Amino acid sequence: MNIRRQSPLWVVAVLLFAGGWFAARSQNAAKMDGSRAMPGKNIPTFSNENIARMGYFYAGGKYAGEPGKEVMDGAMYTEVWVPKQIRSPYPIVFFHGAGQTGVDWRQTPDGRPGWAYYLIDRGYVLYMVDYPARGRSAYVPGLDGKPSIDGGLTIRTAPNLMEIWTDVKEKSNYFLKDNHTQWPGTGKMGDPIFDNFAKTQVQFLGGADNKAGELNREAGAALLDMIGTPVILLTHSMGGGVGWEVANERPNLVKSVVTVEPGGGIERLHLKYDPPVNDPAEIKTYKEEKAERPGENVCNLQVAPVHKLVQWQSMRILDISGNGGYHRAGDSCTPKWLNQAGVKTDFVRLEDVGISGNGHEMFFEKNSDVIIKFVDDWMQKNVK
Repeated sequence: MNIRRQSPLWVVAVLLFAGGWFAARSQNAAKMDGSRAMPGKNIPTFSNENIARMGYFYAGGKYAGEPGKEVMDGAMYTEVWVPKQIRSPYPIVFFHGAGQTGVDWRQTPDGRPGWAYYLIDRGYVLYMVDYPARGRSAYVPGLDGKPSIDGGLTIRTAPNLMEIWTDVKEKSNYFLKDNHTQWPGTGKMGDPIFDNFAKTQVQFLGGADNKAGELNREAGAALLDMIGTPVILLTHSMGGGVGWEVANERPNLVKSVVTVEPGGGIERLHLKYDPPVNDPAEIKTYKEEKAERPGENVCNLQVAPVHKLVQWQSMRILDISGNGGYHRAGDSCTPKWLNQAGVKTDFVRLEDVGISGNGHEMFFEKNSDVIIKFVDDWMQKNVK
């Protein structure tokens, strides 16, 4: 007969204690390992607590090239963020400036959350792009322009960035240069903030021997078709021209345009006017007798009878300009052209609403949250 031997109680107690001790030690080790894996303060991270969903996709694009050697050309990388609580029926589509990408809207060079985080907290669905042949969108040699520093694919030098955007007081001769006080850091090479900024500047299509305008227009229109509901375009610099052309292609899908110091030359774009014109050169213009304010350019306006941008009559436009950079000189001309063409456009010199010291890259500057709050307040009031 087999008799099961019973373990003494003290043996059971020791085993239970040992098991608990090893379990606690394993948990503590896991916690210690997790702490070591956490990014340090030198690597900026932000809470995504108000983002419900995020993803990416490519808008537009088509096969091009010789038979048997086709490549995908013109596709535009797009990120989408969806807030936990959608408060606006109109998504925001960002169009960035030359030499830049969609990362502009995510983070400032000094490690603060960018405009995208402010707007996601306010309940907007957001779309952020890299133009074709830029950033995360493929550049196709031979199709998209010549890879030359003189034209085609090019990139800005660090001294050029300092002169036009970051170290304006010392490096430039702009008439408002002494007003530029909002750039974080020194704005010079070797300053960590400037170096972070310089790393975000990428190659872009420049010169007359490329098809950047065509690529951006087609991809932008394709993006709006994919979204399928009216949007707010938020554009900057070169993105201003992209926004006007996309709005021209898809007027029923653009509710409003908010533009930050848009690139000049709207009068040279092939837009749909009434009476119609085959070429913008057909529009007769005259120069104003004097500029509205000292240091600003005189503007070209239409000779009567005025050609109207009839497709844009229901759009509301906000055009903002800082008082610390070169772009102010010509910034009043685009809104004057738009208003004369029947498009209700608010032109705001930021110092007139108590926001001062900003240059062309104002979404990176120290008071960037103050500026995007002003923009959001305007949208809440005017885009209904």
